[in-house]
Amino acid sequence: MSGSGDEGCVSGDEGLPEGWAWATVGEVGEIDLGRQRHPDWHHGPEMRPYLRVANVFEDRIDTADLKEMDFSGVFDRYRLEPGDVLLNEGQSPHLVGRPALYRGEPAEVAFTNSLIRFRAGTGLLPEWALLVFRRHMHFGRFMREARITTNLAHLSAVRLKTVEFPVPPTAEQRRIVDAFAARAARLDSIERTLRNAQITLERLETVVMARASTGLLGSPGPSVPADPPPALGVIDRALPDTAPGWTWARLDEIAAVVSGVAKDSKKQDDSGLPEVPYLRAANAQRAKLDLSHVTRIRVPDKTLDKLRLRAGDVLMTEGGDRDKLGRGWIWEDQIEDCIHQNHLFRARVQEGATHPKLLSWYVNSAARRWFEVNGKQSVNLASISMSKVKKLPVPIPPPDPSSAQEEAVAVGERALRHMAVLSSGCREGIRHVAGLRRALLAEAFSGRLVPQNPDDETAEVLLKRIRAEREDAEAERKAARRAARTKARPALSPAPPPHRAPALDGEQTALPLEFSS
Repeated sequence: MSGSGDEGCVSGDEGLPEGWAWATVGEVGEIDLGRQRHPDWHHGPEMRPYLRVANVFEDRIDTADLKEMDFSGVFDRYRLEPGDVLLNEGQSPHLVGRPALYRGEPAEVAFTNSLIRFRAGTGLLPEWALLVFRRHMHFGRFMREARITTNLAHLSAVRLKTVEFPVPPTAEQRRIVDAFAARAARLDSIERTLRNAQITLERLETVVMARASTGLLGSPGPSVPADPPPALGVIDRALPDTAPGWTWARLDEIAAVVSGVAKDSKKQDDSGLPEVPYLRAANAQRAKLDLSHVTRIRVPDKTLDKLRLRAGDVLMTEGGDRDKLGRGWIWEDQIEDCIHQNHLFRARVQEGATHPKLLSWYVNSAARRWFEVNGKQSVNLASISMSKVKKLPVPIPPPDPSSAQEEAVAVGERALRHMAVLSSGCREGIRHVAGLRRALLAEAFSGRLVPQNPDDETAEVLLKRIRAEREDAEAERKAARRAARTKARPALSPAPPPHRAPALDGEQTALPLEFSS
């Protein structure tokens, strides 16, 4: 069995608590792959629900999206039983082997070959097996056994069988499982609270951006109903109220809107063209830019001059999921000579018309519904045309930029900074919970999580019983297969008697002789 260089990772080369023993996964349980999906089984007389990778999360089976296929004649082979542990066969490298315990819901369900089923031997608790597999996943043990492709890691059933498996006495397994569950429940509760706080803060950020972009954030005065300009081929619906003195205009009345460059593969081999960084839709997130990965493109000089980004340009996405149309943020000259692709729109605001930050806040908050309504949906993606984006109604502050504009921006920035601090605290708390969960897993395998009882049956005795039972079960399966083959074999007809020529008159027929060796 292979060792481990990872902190806290269980390995056959390491010591075990008193009374524990080493085994392999294949020694302590049955390993099976699910049924491969095939177009011929999309319809049939015995349609059954099945689980796949999309349904299996750590210690959770998600039944929100169950698929079905025909399991005629083979359902018993792939039917799940309560206590089966399912592991993801193919997943991103750090999640390969992610396990979940099937507890009987949904009933009468099978599984596909994107999952591996582990069925524990007698005396081995499924909940303990789940802990072992969670530990192997979190500490990279499965990743070392996996075959890595472009974006996925694959864990074969054959390799899984050879992975080490620590076995405590059955009674100690139960004590550890119960103690771990109680402590993990508290960590889960803390994490849920932090994630719910994150969601609340995201909603509050949207409210703050919407009110700041309409002059209402911190404004003591009454709000004024929107009075947008006439609609021209777009659907405005109800627009938000604004502070007194604010008006409305179409985007192309206060900003120059252009699309970006379409990638021309022929030009990418022309070394005479300048190669410059360019932003893709993936770089434009909700009210922020993600510049961790910026690609480069070769374009003519005139294209660079036309599309070179300037500080204050507002970027908006052209396509993607419907609820993400228009998202983006302000360019602040982070990268020299940077342009943008044709899946991003650039709005360059006229000086004094409005502050770019107010426009971007509005686009990422109150205008989100406008983009959804005016976008169009294809098979997998939504998009919005530049002609419609130019007609986006936007709130315009009073003409004096030294008062309304700057005050609205300052108030909005203060509020958003406070929420950013709180959001950062939530993220740090969630990372801390993840670290505590890893530490708890390590403690569960150290022998220190619960007291040990010297009167417990040792793991060596347990393993002998599991191995004996598995050998008996395998012998029974072989006998059943031999009996099935014998039953299926056609009966042999008696051999016909040897052909003999008729004897001639007066001629004695020779009889066959037998010679002993």
